[in-house]
Amino acid sequence: MGFNNWNSTHCRAEFNEAMVEGIADAFVSQGLKDAGYTYVNIDDCWALPNRDANGNLVPDPVRFPHGIKAVADYVHSKGLKFGLYSSAGTKTCDTQGFPGGLGHEQQDAALWASWGVDYLKYDNCNNNGVDARQRYEAMGDALRATGRPILYSICEWGENQPWNWAPGYGNSWRTTGDISDSWSSMIGIAHHNQPLAPYAKPGAWNDPDMLEVGNGGMTDTEYRTHFSLWAQMAAPLLIGSDLRNVSSATLNILRNTDVIAVDQDALGRQGTVVSSSGGLVVMSRPLADGGRSVTLTNENTTAKTVSTTAEAIGLGGAASYSLRDLWSKQTSTTTGAISASVPAHGTVMYRVTPGTPVPPPTGVDQLGDLPWTSAVNGWGPVERNLSNGEQAAGDGHTLTINGTTYAKGLGTHAASDIAYYLGGTCSRLTVSAGVDDEAGGTKGSVVFRVYRDDTLVADSGRMTGTDPAKTLTADLTGGLELRLVVTDSEDGIDYDHADWAEPRLTCA
Repeated sequence: MGFNNWNSTHCRAEFNEAMVEGIADAFVSQGLKDAGYTYVNIDDCWALPNRDANGNLVPDPVRFPHGIKAVADYVHSKGLKFGLYSSAGTKTCDTQGFPGGLGHEQQDAALWASWGVDYLKYDNCNNNGVDARQRYEAMGDALRATGRPILYSICEWGENQPWNWAPGYGNSWRTTGDISDSWSSMIGIAHHNQPLAPYAKPGAWNDPDMLEVGNGGMTDTEYRTHFSLWAQMAAPLLIGSDLRNVSSATLNILRNTDVIAVDQDALGRQGTVVSSSGGLVVMSRPLADGGRSVTLTNENTTAKTVSTTAEAIGLGGAASYSLRDLWSKQTSTTTGAISASVPAHGTVMYRVTPGTPVPPPTGVDQLGDLPWTSAVNGWGPVERNLSNGEQAAGDGHTLTINGTTYAKGLGTHAASDIAYYLGGTCSRLTVSAGVDDEAGGTKGSVVFRVYRDDTLVADSGRMTGTDPAKTLTADLTGGLELRLVVTDSEDGIDYDHADWAEPRLTCA
């Protein structure tokens, strides 16, 4: 969370030392520091076009007459952190052609650390065709070698699928090209970033670019959608407007601590699309307290009703649910239906908290027929009595493991975690576990684990698409909660379609 000047100033003359220090002042005076914003970052055009005789970068003496270290010291004096910009090429992205970091990684990183830099945005221009991993790994190694904690923001625009390799080098990676201050740009970037939810985790984030909130190209309703979706997608919240002269409406959006709490939730899971039809989009995000945040977005140009259910967003098993509207601050309860009239280009955002769960009925039941209390899945929703399929609900097929079909069960995709409330009334689970044939034979490699509360009571070991189903039996006696967990076995999450086939639960 923080600020970057590019969206409001680009490379114009008003980008200078006074502006950056004024932003740091505004963080404190306008309550943004208290709301969690930490980094005051500068973008391209801070340096002179040429290095000095020793090959070092030189701050532009007109823009920064006291140098970068003095600005970093000022930012630090406010209890904030300071970030700057470079490019993994011979020159940066601005047409004036400031020096990039390619071939100067260790020299530049050491210089930045000596200035007190806490954050690096590393762009992708003028890279001379050098392999992206090589370029970004070199700077990551150089930053670590300084011994100073520096957040490393890889700005590769998603061109080489950085979500597959950037977590090994940096803390975030751009998934798209640059945002602009318009509804079409913002919502298009959201659409591009949404399917990448499985790759986000604590310390490693999808970055759909900086915020345009307050720059004037969208309505306040559209800016609320912008802010809501970025929070729901666990994205960095880097303010892109000049905080010295923004409206009170803009500040109210940027300081919405309920929405910020979703963005910063400790579980660190990016929200996923659970339904999308006719411009009505529902996203659900699991939260550390066991609840969910849900966004109901209307991408149409007229008001519409957007609806979903507690089960569809990954909750179930409770008699009622509390809904808190994170923009209006109103609270209500529901037995499962979640719905709102949403204005054109608007978003209603709820925090959904389940009430007391209900234990399973007496006897032997198929888990696929019972309500779970929560379900998190790596690719699309958990499917009842179908394989995982793709990202839409109900798009799976008959559960099939190594040629054997099953009528009942749960179709999942690593990483997944499904919880059921037992209430101490159940004694046994028996299930056939395996990789579904829709993964493609030799593809897919997962581990199935069953937990009674925090105790591991069954473990499949590594399984692939070539293995027959494995029968797991778990003792659940006295347990309050059952958890079915599927993890990737370190081969990558592609094709990890995992079936809990014929899961029979015996209770009371």
